[in-house]
Amino acid sequence: MKRQAPSSPNPDSWIPPDPLGLTGAGFATACQSAPGTPRGLEAIAAYRRFHREGIVPPGTDPRLHAIGRREIEGETIKFTLELPGGLETESVLIPMRRRDGSTTRTLCVSSQVGCAMGCRFCETARMGLIRHLEASDIVAQWHAATHQVGHRPKNIVFMGMGEPTDNLDAVLPAIRILADHDGPSVAASNISVSTVGNPDGIRRLGRLASEPGFHRLNLAVSLNAPNDRIRARIMPVDRDWPMDDLMDAMRGWPGRPKSAICIEYVLIPGVNDAPEHCDEVCEYLRPLRCSLNVIPYNPRRNSPWPAPTESSVEAFLARAIANGQFTKRRGTKGRDVMAACGQLGNPDIRARRRVSDGTRVGLTRGSVALD
Repeated sequence: MKRQAPSSPNPDSWIPPDPLGLTGAGFATACQSAPGTPRGLEAIAAYRRFHREGIVPPGTDPRLHAIGRREIEGETIKFTLELPGGLETESVLIPMRRRDGSTTRTLCVSSQVGCAMGCRFCETARMGLIRHLEASDIVAQWHAATHQVGHRPKNIVFMGMGEPTDNLDAVLPAIRILADHDGPSVAASNISVSTVGNPDGIRRLGRLASEPGFHRLNLAVSLNAPNDRIRARIMPVDRDWPMDDLMDAMRGWPGRPKSAICIEYVLIPGVNDAPEHCDEVCEYLRPLRCSLNVIPYNPRRNSPWPAPTESSVEAFLARAIANGQFTKRRGTKGRDVMAACGQLGNPDIRARRRVSDGTRVGLTRGSVALD
């Protein structure tokens, strides 16, 4: 990481601007009262260089975290960023093959350390909620992937550790920074936010998607069951946010007329993979313009379920398509290094349920017994 020397020493009485936690306009405003920082158009140019070239602007103090563990399976890279208090984020760079033979990369970012939602099939849920990430912590994952790992992501998916709608005070500003034309400049159409199905969170996220420049922001909903009875067994949030309420929120999503919500369905043997389950979920989705994304279950540590067989996955896909539901399969990448969907979460940190760093107290649904 390259740094420019500040033109004057910084006083101790103020906090230097952090270009990871501000949009370009916000950074330029913060620099107006910060000693030794660039001004006006120079501030915008410095902000642009920071995100595009990794050059730290003079007089600033971005929250650049050191990369900790790095695990690689094929071209899939899982890396951690070290946070204060011995905590860490986990992020995954996923290769995406294009028809012309080239490769782009999708970055799966975390929004929390741990998660309070308690989904029984998810490794992160076993941690409970330990800490909310700040907007700068989220953007730092993109910055590290681009300037430390060396792969600039084309797409960003909020599908790592944590429930994004449980931390929208950080997630919404992070999306604005990531989409800033003078910053990371990731198109809103290349940003997806996945949620367990918080109706109020979907509506609040939808207000951002209603703004100019964000109409093509993508919504993904982790459904994973054909009815409330099964969903409540594997996703305790269904008791507070049943599927009828979830459908009402999804139908109000303000996307483009041709946009489709991504419905994520983790296929778990003996739980939600029967033919009648497929028929029921397709019937539930009939009022909604959506894509059913079938995800073969990636076993968490000490999982009560195995991964599904290839024949059961193919049978579910074929039946959904026969039902007239647009359906696709999500490829499994990174399973051997615990980097696949539902596998993120450091077991060594799990025992620390909270840290005394002043972060907000999250929901308590993570207290559900998962073992």
